[in-house]
Amino acid sequence: MDFPEYKQLIKSLKHGKSLPTAVYLHKSCIAECLPEALSALINTTIKALEIDADWNLIKLYKRDFKVTLLEYPSFDQSSYPELLKSHTIDIYENTVKTTNYSGSANPPILHRKETFVLPNYPNYKLFEELTKEGEQIGLYQNTKSIGFKKQWQNLIKRKGYKLDENGRLHQVAKIVESKNPEQPQQIQRHLTAINRDRLSAPFQKLAKYGYLNGDYSILDYGCGLGDDATELEAHGLNINAWDPVHRPNATKTPCDIVNLGFVLNVIEDQTERQDTLKAAYQYTNKLLLVSVMLANEAKQEHFKPYKDGVITSRNTFQKYFSQTQIRCYIEQVLKVKTTPFGQGIIAVFKSAELEEAHHLELQFKNYNWQHITQRPTPKVVNKAEQKSLFEKHQDLLADFWQYCLHLGRMPANDEFEQSLAVRQIFSSHNKAFQLLQGYYDQAEFNQAKTKRHDDLLVYFALSLFGKRKAKSHMPAKLTRDIKIHFESYNHALEEAKSLLFSISEPANIGNACYQAYENIKLGELHDNHSYILPTRFLNQLPAILRVYIGSAVQLYGDIDDIDLVKIHMRSGKVTFLKYDDFSKKLPLLMMRVKVKLLEQDIDYFFYGDDFPNQPLYNKIDYLQKGSSEYKSQQNFDKKLAAMLKGVEKSEWPNWPILQKVFEYWKIELKGDRFIKLKH
Repeated sequence: MDFPEYKQLIKSLKHGKSLPTAVYLHKSCIAECLPEALSALINTTIKALEIDADWNLIKLYKRDFKVTLLEYPSFDQSSYPELLKSHTIDIYENTVKTTNYSGSANPPILHRKETFVLPNYPNYKLFEELTKEGEQIGLYQNTKSIGFKKQWQNLIKRKGYKLDENGRLHQVAKIVESKNPEQPQQIQRHLTAINRDRLSAPFQKLAKYGYLNGDYSILDYGCGLGDDATELEAHGLNINAWDPVHRPNATKTPCDIVNLGFVLNVIEDQTERQDTLKAAYQYTNKLLLVSVMLANEAKQEHFKPYKDGVITSRNTFQKYFSQTQIRCYIEQVLKVKTTPFGQGIIAVFKSAELEEAHHLELQFKNYNWQHITQRPTPKVVNKAEQKSLFEKHQDLLADFWQYCLHLGRMPANDEFEQSLAVRQIFSSHNKAFQLLQGYYDQAEFNQAKTKRHDDLLVYFALSLFGKRKAKSHMPAKLTRDIKIHFESYNHALEEAKSLLFSISEPANIGNACYQAYENIKLGELHDNHSYILPTRFLNQLPAILRVYIGSAVQLYGDIDDIDLVKIHMRSGKVTFLKYDDFSKKLPLLMMRVKVKLLEQDIDYFFYGDDFPNQPLYNKIDYLQKGSSEYKSQQNFDKKLAAMLKGVEKSEWPNWPILQKVFEYWKIELKGDRFIKLKH
């Protein structure tokens, strides 16, 4: 059986728990639910690989030629059974990978057991009752946070319940909620507008990406008090701002860019919410930017449920989203493709040309590119004249040189701002460039050419990952790049495809991680597992890792606020780590985001709520050796290590435990200093 046939058979399944990336079935269903050919394939593969496992659930992948056998020993006995082992079979490679959770304090657990079995299963009715119990107290409102034992137990506790010895839910504390979450309430929408002393987050993103340069007309749809508009108008921008409460008489007119900032999340009526999104899109000529509030379930627990959101302490409505939820919502309502600009900030490009230009600029922005392509021309002036010209126009030539390095080639006349001056003095870019070859290192040119070629490959590979058709909307600059660095567009695309496909091979990712660690000499390398490094070094990575991480960024959004990136060598995952203040000697982990490339899904882990804050004890691994910061960190780490002697290393990541260590030593950590407490 080949993969297309396998995929078609999986698609035809009518039973089991179907998720976007896989179908799950209990072992008891296989004979009745699986086509004979598929069942035979699985049985043959298990026998060939000599897998001796007491599995009872099977995971059938929709996008990969794989199956996973799952062992839940207490499937029938436990209300929410724990996963003991998983055996992932790669049918194409004829290999198996086993993961053992027996020693884990926080193993994956199973919910909604009735979805995995048929109605004739002996415990089907009991499974339905267990699920209904959880639904009635709101345990399944956010499925992203309930997949592991500790998170599930914490959620049950927050709801005011506990599990008895039979695994049934019992209330132990009364949680105050609205009597009827659907009953009409006087929502104070006007209170949702807030005063700002700086640009809001979506407008900061627009500024970052160059959309506030005066070239684009802007409509702030639902502007609140209009602080963004006031600030932009003070900088000479022409911006239209409308709000149904605070500026109801303002003009709504179609504009290049429409900002719908933190509007959808305060509309309690679902029909009105959809209509508002559609209306904002109708006023958009090129780019719609939608922003909403994000929150995990722990935060929402502090408020009264109302409709599909909550009522805040100010009697305002809030519909909190996850990043995945808001993207799906926009895509379903508008029937469009979305691009994340940041967390809770989602772009919809109406102009394909602007979208492509955005991704092109994003790929090459804020990097210190060093590129050049040689185009020898006959020298037309003697050496004395050359020297005189160089010295007289050194600043202009330096700017021209830097732009050549940025592009990896000589710029066209319309690409370099001071092109007219260059041509007036040297008659052409060509002749100016020829002059510069006598004053700069030729090796730098060659290095630049190679680097730019790789940069373009990364760009095209990420275009393929994002399913964008770059050729239809290529800026002139990109057309020129292709002409210099590739034989043709098709040749560039073939190279990019090969690069993109290469990220699916763990060996390729692993080898590139070892190469990167050797070159950068910084970060944390875990043999055959992962490489962790600061985000500021991402552009120094090999092209394959830039594509690997770039694919994760396309799913997550802007990583400006991310401190460390963890590259998983074998699992097809990238993890983004955000700390409270990475400049501190002992930063605390605030958020961990795991992007699963195969599933095209994201898991969020928030520290301080669901998990205790984790101190970063090895920050020194991320600092340049020999620097003053490195030496200062060494001294700090020595003092901290002395205090941690005798403390089990498994307890170190727990911030409350560390606080007790400080109390024992009568020490207080203030900033980066240990202060001795007075008796």
